[in-house]
Amino acid sequence: MRDDLPVWRSLMFIPVTAEKFVRTGADRGADAIILDLEDAVAPSQKDQARTLIAAAIPQVARNGADVVVRVNRPWRLLVRDLEAAVIMGVHTLMLTKVDSPEHVIACGEIVTELEDERGLAAGGIRFIALVENAAGFFRIEQIARCHPRLVGISLGSEDFAADVGMQSEPEGLFYPKQQTIFAARAAGIMPMGFIGSIADFRDQEAFRAIVRRSRRLGFMCASAVHPLQVAVLNEEFSPDPAEVERARRMIVAYDEAYARGLGAVQFEGAMIDVPVVDRARSVVKRAAALGARVRA
Repeated sequence: MRDDLPVWRSLMFIPVTAEKFVRTGADRGADAIILDLEDAVAPSQKDQARTLIAAAIPQVARNGADVVVRVNRPWRLLVRDLEAAVIMGVHTLMLTKVDSPEHVIACGEIVTELEDERGLAAGGIRFIALVENAAGFFRIEQIARCHPRLVGISLGSEDFAADVGMQSEPEGLFYPKQQTIFAARAAGIMPMGFIGSIADFRDQEAFRAIVRRSRRLGFMCASAVHPLQVAVLNEEFSPDPAEVERARRMIVAYDEAYARGLGAVQFEGAMIDVPVVDRARSVVKRAAALGARVRA
């Protein structure tokens, strides 16, 4: 994985037009707040929504959350969204309905021009690619590696399921979601999401089971549509303290054995070798990064 990726477990959607949610969103514990210009904003409110971004940023970021702005896909709306969202304080843009590398590249050119015009750090604003249809899915590997601004990629469960004519159930989503993980990992960016629907937040234990399984399969973080989901995402996408401690012991044991010229050793009743220890190093690195984020 790239070393410049953000440290996220949870990203919470907030309609930028919902003043109450903007005011209280920072208190929900999400690692990032997604100010939504897309689905949560009615067509008649799009113009007004763009004018609210700047004032919303300090409110949602006051407890340290990164600010993400989800933009629209139709190009006439998208260009206006980029004009409004490429400003100081915006960490990442979530690009919707991405169905080709060319779409991301074109957005990158526009954002580069805007950064230059506005005196912002070149390349400072990152991208998340949200793939939501079959056309995009079959290009997901190319999309994931197409631009240095990309830090994560996600397959939108509801939109993708609707596009291919299936229900947004784990059975049908397993294959496309797993391919998303593979594409992201091959490109060195974050696989985002989980295998299931984001819509039903009422059954917290069922949601927890979905997220726990998704983390085991390789996902690193996910978005939430309700504050109740945030705590679950933070807990399930954080390494368990016992897991971290065991990983540390494993690394020490392996490094000591390696120094003696051994390539595979027995550790606490199991044989370990390079892939197993690399996974342990990733756990320790993730825990350290999350710890640094909390302390900051």
